[in-house]
Amino acid sequence: MCTVKMHRRQRTQLPPLPVAPARADCPLCGRPLIPGPAVDLHHLIPKSQGGRETVAMHRICHRKLHALFSETELARDLHTLEALRAHPSVAAFVRWVRRRPPEFDDTHHRPRRAPR
Repeated sequence: MCTVKMHRRQRTQLPPLPVAPARADCPLCGRPLIPGPAVDLHHLIPKSQGGRETVAMHRICHRKLHALFSETELARDLHTLEALRAHPSVAAFVRWVRRRPPEFDDTHHRPRRAPR
């Protein structure tokens, strides 16, 4: 455990950092997760809706879920991995992304506003 000096006589114990398993697969697409910036934690029920449980998944998979669904939809209808994978839009995305290498991340960003 790591200790942080708060005051001369007071020390606070910090919890150990979580250790990722040696090899894990994305629960949405099934491709191997490569530790690094392309892995996000997805709240199965969004934090804004009171959720706490998270799963690690590829950033591209995580972004796709939030692009397709509102937080209310995720909390109400799609709060399990089985329900997410069964949705037709997610299933089509998974079929597409499975053909990509595990480190693939779509870096193309559309502008937020229409050009003038």
